[in-house]
Amino acid sequence: MVGDTGRRRRPGSRQAAWEFFGAELKNRREEADLTQAELGMRVFVSGGYIGQFEQAIRKPQLDVAQRIDHILQTDGFFERMWRKLIKDSPYADYFAAAAELEALATQICEFAPTVVPGLLQTAPYARAVTIATNPLATDEYVEEKVAARLERARILKDATRPVYWAILHEGVLRLPVGGRATMAGQLDHIANLMRTRTVLIQVLPYEQGAHAALGGMMSLMEFEDAPPTAYAEALLSGNLLDDPALVKRVQATYDLIRAAALSPEASLALVESAAEDYRRCASTT
Repeated sequence: MVGDTGRRRRPGSRQAAWEFFGAELKNRREEADLTQAELGMRVFVSGGYIGQFEQAIRKPQLDVAQRIDHILQTDGFFERMWRKLIKDSPYADYFAAAAELEALATQICEFAPTVVPGLLQTAPYARAVTIATNPLATDEYVEEKVAARLERARILKDATRPVYWAILHEGVLRLPVGGRATMAGQLDHIANLMRTRTVLIQVLPYEQGAHAALGGMMSLMEFEDAPPTAYAEALLSGNLLDDPALVKRVQATYDLIRAAALSPEASLALVESAAEDYRRCASTT
């Protein structure tokens, strides 16, 4: 781990709902006279994971919630609650669980091949991305998505913010999302976060050619009191990975990309130069 931060818990009704989920799990488990290890064995996770579910440190996958219902004979209670919590999330179904974990992480490492990561996006950039992927969306829908993205980014302003390290492919800087003025503002925002040492950013330049993560976006999250987790995303799908062997492979891939990227200092210079290029072009049109 690169930094030392305290355990993160974002206040609010959603976290309280997950805490209720965990408390009910503990109550039903004890009523069934099962230890955490015994329940974990029957639903194919570790006893430690059951403890993390009960403390709302980690959220179970849907299939785990379904197996818990089956073993504890709770008539679909945990599946229904899981679906309700995910449905009410402002994020896409495949990303909702990752967003919950992101708010608890002590360290986040991301690789972005095409689009600025959500935690770094400005409102105009987020708006342009949302409209591009939902061209017939209402203004209300667009603004709801933008607000949710900016809310996620608040964790970088917290006193206990996670260590955040992102590697951006140079294509992220060169793709004029929202137009030149929007891109200038977006890159200025990233440069400011870099200069104030709020985040660590590196750029993977075009000249590197093929790289270890041609498959797409990835994120690695570490926690104070839970095992590390990886998240990989493709078009309209995402996978949350917590198998230690798979997480280790994702980490190895990330290390290869980091080794190929420019230094933070050279990356900052490139981000600032790209922002100035956009600004110059915007002023002449």
